Amino acid sequence: MSIIKKPDEPPEKLAELKKQHQDMEAVNICPSPYTDFRSGASWRIFRIMAEFIEGFEFLADLKKEVSIFGSARVPATHQYYKEARKLGTLLGRAGFTIITGGGPGIMEAGNRGAVEAGAPSVGLNIELPKEQRINRYVRKPLAFHYFFTRKVMLSVSSQAYIFFPGGYGTLDEMLELITLIQTKKMCRIPIVLVGKKYWTGFFAWAKEAMLAENYIAPEDLDLFTIVDTAEEAFGVIKDSQERMYF
Repeated sequence: MSIIKKPDEPPEKLAELKKQHQDMEAVNICPSPYTDFRSGASWRIFRIMAEFIEGFEFLADLKKEVSIFGSARVPATHQYYKEARKLGTLLGRAGFTIITGGGPGIMEAGNRGAVEAGAPSVGLNIELPKEQRINRYVRKPLAFHYFFTRKVMLSVSSQAYIFFPGGYGTLDEMLELITLIQTKKMCRIPIVLVGKKYWTGFFAWAKEAMLAENYIAPEDLDLFTIVDTAEEAFGVIKDSQERMYF
């Protein structure tokens, strides 16, 4: 990753700040932001800037991107893995670029389908101490240290988004994209949720609780489509249009 230097900080000072930051992370210490600023510079700020710049440059040359999200814990024998792999193949054959979080499970399945179709297979990975790793079907990888910089790249990267069942991370990414569209901070693009058994209960609750209390509007429940199969998901997004990042 390229490093953005603060003009009035000598290289040895930046190296010292970087080492201090890495040492604190190694023992799971969360430094106070005030401590960083009192030191006269913040390595963390420059690392964040570098991730944003590298991320946008990385995405700039990609075409017809579709992002596939879902649990990292789904084995290759699971039906959701098989559907994600099939969807990656269908999209790849139709000329789409497949983007995932780059890890195992559903992400691996999407990248695997892309590779089997001869399509671009992209992984926007996150550095985690135990769970995450780059899967062997990613052909164009980029790793991030911060979840929020990675989430920005995932949110601007595609013309359609597919969500398979997953945990907190999948829900976080799905709800953020829906919120961006709801608040018109992002143009309306297809959001497809695969797995009716998994997703229907969640949105039944949204209707019975959030909508009933006027926390959302009726049209907010139309910002996504719930399907069961790769073929249905492909049918929703096959005619989607590329969009501008900015």
